[in-house]
Amino acid sequence: MKKFLIALTALSVALMCGCSHIEEYEDEIEETEETEIQTVSVKDEEYYTRFKDSGLSINVYNWGEYIPDGSDEGVLNLNEEFTKLTGIKVNYSTYASNEELYAKLKGGGSTYDIIIPSDYMISRMIKEDMLEPLDMSNIPNFSNIMEKFQDSEYDPGSKYSVPYTWGTVGIIYDKTVVDEEEIGWDILWNEDYSGSILMFDNPRDAFAIAENLLGFSLNTEDSEELQKAAEKLKEQKKVVQAYVMDEIFDKMGAGEAIIAPYYAGDAVTLMDEFEDLAFAIPESGTNLFIDAVCIPKGCKNTEAAEMYINFLCERDVAYAVTDFIGYSTPNQAAFDMLDDDVKNDGISYPDDEFIETKTTTFRNLSDEANLEMQTLWTEMKSSEEETPNRFIVPAFMLLCVVASLIILIRRYIRKKKDIF
Repeated sequence: MKKFLIALTALSVALMCGCSHIEEYEDEIEETEETEIQTVSVKDEEYYTRFKDSGLSINVYNWGEYIPDGSDEGVLNLNEEFTKLTGIKVNYSTYASNEELYAKLKGGGSTYDIIIPSDYMISRMIKEDMLEPLDMSNIPNFSNIMEKFQDSEYDPGSKYSVPYTWGTVGIIYDKTVVDEEEIGWDILWNEDYSGSILMFDNPRDAFAIAENLLGFSLNTEDSEELQKAAEKLKEQKKVVQAYVMDEIFDKMGAGEAIIAPYYAGDAVTLMDEFEDLAFAIPESGTNLFIDAVCIPKGCKNTEAAEMYINFLCERDVAYAVTDFIGYSTPNQAAFDMLDDDVKNDGISYPDDEFIETKTTTFRNLSDEANLEMQTLWTEMKSSEEETPNRFIVPAFMLLCVVASLIILIRRYIRKKKDIF
């Protein structure tokens, strides 16, 4: 019996040690897998050594939350990785809309080497000679870009831009509150959700939604149609809580709002973090947008900027971008690395038939149409006080005046009585 107990104890100890080693081995595998996922390899390391000891820096102006920045545990900071690889320092700043980017560049005073505007804004900047033509011999990884994105209406032949991400516009909503059989653009006008609806704070996206509802082209330049779209947006004001861009993350995440139009990539990010949120692309159609990397006029070192563009086209880098921000990738090598459930989720990559028949890519409007849209938008925003609450402040002030008069009259009467 003693021998049996000793043998049993020894076996137990061996099993415990074995399990411990197995757990340690599994931990090592997990750590190794995470390291492999987060490691950026490049196609041609020699290519990136050209400016290694030159002390160069480039100024990058991008959308907010639009590149892996190391803010999350286990996520690389791609700008730092670029600096390690090339020796080129990246000065990084962000904007919230295409219009903000355009105004900043037009206003002067700031010099950028890299910008990432959307399709219609790229077309406008090309027309106004605001972009540098690209030397594709310095961007060999352009070959990774899907053929369907290599020749676009906004930049034929990709002479001035290289696609970075793409996606569609839809509606983010709280599925615990919103119970609709079909989510369409008209829900953004639904008074049942008054005060809980957010709206785009840029004219092109906002007008597109109104134009869709009215049956107009998303690229209409007809003055009468633009005015009708503006009227439609004015009708919406009474139910809108706020006009936002990146603020949507905080407002929807905190439950301050329950419905908002926004970009599919951001919807994926929000849904990953908040399980009560869902996303719908209206069957009536939507905008398909492409954001692309450009070099603005005034760039101090175009070759270093083109090296940065080539870096963004690396397979591992493009995969890291789409994995982190949730937007769809035009990079075939990165797309091939995605899981099938992502490729087939219907949000990041809608089926080809829907894209062909139900989506529209913005094109640059004429100067006259752009000016009219901006004017109508400004007028609509400036009349923002015209909501159901617009009478509260004046009524309160009138009430205060009346109350003050009553007090003064009563005091006057009392004094009269005291005198007599």
